[in-house]
Amino acid sequence: MHTFLVILQVLVGIGLVGLILLQHGKGADAGAAFGSGASGTVFGSRGSANFLSRATAYLATVFFIASLALAYLVHGTKEASSVVDSVTTEAPAAAPAPVVPAPDAPATAPAAEPAAPAAPVVPE
Repeated sequence: MHTFLVILQVLVGIGLVGLILLQHGKGADAGAAFGSGASGTVFGSRGSANFLSRATAYLATVFFIASLALAYLVHGTKEASSVVDSVTTEAPAAAPAPVVPAPDAPATAPAAEPAAPAAPVVPE
């Protein structure tokens, strides 16, 4: 069923594109008023506009119905689930406390550096 609806969706989409490209815009009516030869076509001077408009409306309706059916098939049949629900959590094992070695000798202070002069030395 899913495959059938996808194929139908693609074919109807291609048909819609073709029908829309075949239709004349509003500016094409001005050329027909001056005898551009539109009355010699298969559908007559105004017949193609009604046929193409109706066919486009029908195909658009089928397209929307197929879209809704595909949306229902994809989301309506699955059970609601979350990635967070699928993750299994384990209780962490009690980690032993880090061992800090006791210092053998007391820390010695760093060697004192000579103090800097209080005022800059100006050469004479």
